Amino acid sequence: MQPLAHFQDLGDRLVVVNENTAKRNALSPDLYRVLHDAMDLAAREDRITSVILRGAGGFFCAGGDLGLLATRRDLPREERLAKIEDLHDVIRAVMDCPKPVIAAVEGGAAGAGVSLAFACDLIVADRNAKFTVAYVKAGLVPDGGLTSTLSAHLPRAALMQMALLGDPVTAERLHALGAISQVEEEGNVFAAALALADRLSKGPSTTHGRIKALVNAARAASPRDQMNAERDAMADAVAAPEAAEGIAAFLEKRTPEYAQLRRNT
Repeated sequence: MQPLAHFQDLGDRLVVVNENTAKRNALSPDLYRVLHDAMDLAAREDRITSVILRGAGGFFCAGGDLGLLATRRDLPREERLAKIEDLHDVIRAVMDCPKPVIAAVEGGAAGAGVSLAFACDLIVADRNAKFTVAYVKAGLVPDGGLTSTLSAHLPRAALMQMALLGDPVTAERLHALGAISQVEEEGNVFAAALALADRLSKGPSTTHGRIKALVNAARAASPRDQMNAERDAMADAVAAPEAAEGIAAFLEKRTPEYAQLRRNT
């Protein structure tokens, strides 16, 4: 049987493609496996500076397969918890990856597909793409960290409208609220995601990882704890090769050569 997901290794970036097009790219064990493999590879390889997630056929991800979910109601609670943890393990893998992860959202995302998109660090979407927190329409509640990530991006009223009513919200509206990084015309999303990946490839990759870790930790940390985390990260960063190159380039009025630095180490 043809796998429902794969990733492409493009040298300095990975592209994960969900190909479950018969079910609008619903989540699948194949996608979970490929996402774990891609995040592990990105963490191990210094040459990789970013990961892009996309869905085939013009739609990002429809979330959980309701047909499969219907079979779980009679499972013991421990088994139901374990199935949800499979999703949460993937979401954590995306969040914990030390390289920036870009969601290229064409068409839209629903349910846990929204969770997956907002687990990413940058979201590029076509302006008419619709994000639907549709759990309530099936008598279900959000999972995949969605209430946490969306609470960090949206006013309470906007999140409640999405979660309680299941109303779709366009990427353009979410961009206006500051929840989405970039909107593009239909057909331009993947090219825009590649352009972002190209910008990241020219930057200080280890520093990107430090910034990502700090921003993610800030959601739950007290101001004092977060300042302590910033202190520790800055103390490590200032002694690292990327800072040496970046500061020297600034003083010499030239462009930092971070990519060359990676090749030399």
